[in-house]
Amino acid sequence: MATLFTAAAGYIDGKLVRDVQLCVGDAGEVLAGPLAGATRVDLGRKVLLPGFVNGHSHAFQRAIRGRTEFLAPGHERDDFWSWREAMYATATALDPEQLYAVSKQAFLEMALAGVTTVGEFHYLQHHSDGTPYDDDSLLAKQVIRAARDVGLRIVLLRVGYARAGHQVDPNPRQRRFIDSDVSVYLRRADALRTAVKGDAMVSVGLAPHSVRAVPKSWLEEIVKSRAFERAPLHMHVAEQPGEIRACMAEYAMHPVQLLDSVGMLSDRFTAVHGVHLERQEVARLGATGTTICACPSTERNLGDGIVHADSLLTAGSPISLGSDSQAHIDLLGEAQQLEGHLRLARLRRNVLDPVAPRLLEALTHAGSRSLGVQPQTLGAGSSADFVAIDLDHPSLAGADAGTGDAQLLASVVMGASSAAITDVFVAGRGIVRGAQHVEAESTARAFSAVMQQLRC
Repeated sequence: MATLFTAAAGYIDGKLVRDVQLCVGDAGEVLAGPLAGATRVDLGRKVLLPGFVNGHSHAFQRAIRGRTEFLAPGHERDDFWSWREAMYATATALDPEQLYAVSKQAFLEMALAGVTTVGEFHYLQHHSDGTPYDDDSLLAKQVIRAARDVGLRIVLLRVGYARAGHQVDPNPRQRRFIDSDVSVYLRRADALRTAVKGDAMVSVGLAPHSVRAVPKSWLEEIVKSRAFERAPLHMHVAEQPGEIRACMAEYAMHPVQLLDSVGMLSDRFTAVHGVHLERQEVARLGATGTTICACPSTERNLGDGIVHADSLLTAGSPISLGSDSQAHIDLLGEAQQLEGHLRLARLRRNVLDPVAPRLLEALTHAGSRSLGVQPQTLGAGSSADFVAIDLDHPSLAGADAGTGDAQLLASVVMGASSAAITDVFVAGRGIVRGAQHVEAESTARAFSAVMQQLRC
């Protein structure tokens, strides 16, 4: 039985359509037109947008939100590296069921914020002492289960981690991240992919962590691997000046140059962050079609710096968005911050002109491309993954009063609070209705219990 959703407007195939009718088949796909006998669901004064794609998430870091916002004793200043040690403490402590509960809380907040697909950059693999579980993929499967129980699509980006860094002593807090060699890493990633095969809501990609954590020899083997010939490849790239210095010390090259030298850059590679880039690196990323996943709330929270999305887009690199450390989970807010940071850096307004279409591209299609999943356009044949935003929410009062399509779209993208998101559908199934998720209370209770156990 098909369902016909009606609303005040919808963003369909890159255009705003008034008095939209969205017909969804029973397999969760958008149909070409209304069908006789379709069940009608009137969403009222809502604007329908394609589902948001969260391109970069560390779900377990939801457990440290707000708990590192102070100077540690003995530190005159706090930065990424001191924050990282606090994060490692939590990463070491979580058992499988606790990881499920924390991940589910993060994913539920994503659903409430309009996310329909998440790319989970997953690097908790083993017991805290580094010994593997009987099932090498146990923790990955816990994270996948959490996303599926919330109703999200998930691309599990299985992380490769080899070391603490070039000429850096092993860090015991990283033991549960590390695989003994690259062949073991690739075998375990392939086993996970086999385990989830057949679930249309789940896929697996590869994610060598960073040039600090993975040596050049690993990158060369990953590029040569045919097991994941078309799988998405993600990697932290040029997030911190310290990363640049370490790469120069080991290879006499910047990270982007190193990745280019081994053939990593391509239209299926995503460089997460890409904050500290030279002009020639921006040009090379663009020439290879490499996606940049910007995570503005995390980059702001950690003092990383600003992603120069305007220069990257001009060079040819798509820009996607991620919530990363879960300091905030608000993809619409990430889009607004992306533009806002550029305005501060460039000392002018409307840097990503036309702003609304550019930011919607980052929220939706660019993220789908980055994760290797079907584009979310709400056009015929695409998945019926969409978000309903309430035009009567206070943040949008008057937004459609005598405005043209471009003005209405800009008001929604740049002016709406994520609290205006009332309904979220994945494959035509409502996982959030009336700004509520049926699992919200039980998930929050389980998460709070974990936080009590961790004493975080």
